[in-house]
Amino acid sequence: MMKPFDLLVAGEINPDLILSGDVVPVFGQVEKLVDTAALTVGSSSVIFACGAARLGLRVAFVGVCGDDVFGRFMLEEMDKRGVDISHVIRIPGGQTGLTVILNTGADRAMLTHAGLIASLRADQLPDELLSQARHLHVASYFLQTALQPGLPDLFRRARALGLTTSLDTNWDPAEQWTGVRELLPLTSVFLPNHTEARALTGETDPRAAASALASAGGTVAVKLGADGALGVQGDQVMQVSSIPVRVVDTVGAGDTFDAGFVYGFLQGWELETCLRLGAVCGALSTEKLGGTDGQPGLEIAMRNVA
Repeated sequence: MMKPFDLLVAGEINPDLILSGDVVPVFGQVEKLVDTAALTVGSSSVIFACGAARLGLRVAFVGVCGDDVFGRFMLEEMDKRGVDISHVIRIPGGQTGLTVILNTGADRAMLTHAGLIASLRADQLPDELLSQARHLHVASYFLQTALQPGLPDLFRRARALGLTTSLDTNWDPAEQWTGVRELLPLTSVFLPNHTEARALTGETDPRAAASALASAGGTVAVKLGADGALGVQGDQVMQVSSIPVRVVDTVGAGDTFDAGFVYGFLQGWELETCLRLGAVCGALSTEKLGGTDGQPGLEIAMRNVA
């Protein structure tokens, strides 16, 4: 019998406020003008969910947000993009998180107010909910501090119910990188970028880092930005290039790569095709401001998969 959802995403909920132009602040009460300001869909988990839904997957989301302006904005945008929000936990009087992105074009800095970002717990994902999906995805591991202690058991429960699992840790603000190695044997697909893979393994070469991470038994896809992506699956090692695009904003490109890769993984595609779809989706997402507006549908993405 077909399950209601292809994907269940357990993650954080927060919008991004993107300021672009000359965004380096000057203290001493100096006021500067920036070129643009945009309130957009934020959070690694939500951007991934929206990208997967855009590709045609049936996506449900569980997370915590406040019944405030930022929370309502995020839920409206998720619903508009086809993500099921019926399992989101809304806290009356709670404060939804917010990330302010200072975007210079060539680089960016981020300032995050955590709010309820860290509030989701593993026991808020009962087996009844897990059993409705084929796959469980978790992102922003190091920000989701209430989820961390129960995540190994959550992944075990998911796998016992027949789900595959994926994990994108994102950056560790404390730069301690603890807990991930214990999760890898329970992770079907691990999705770090090169910087994160290097921090987790101590290996500067992306192939060596990916191979070390894949030794736990799962598939590893390392995002290399403009250089494409590198994947390891068993004895197979594969690297693919990106496609040329006119970059407007790189926010969410890695999360959109994840959506493309996981889409292919759930179709049972070969590693190379999964990597190519991920790289195409990530690249195309950079052509518009914010993490979701540039996310491609499957037809457009597949036109660019060589």
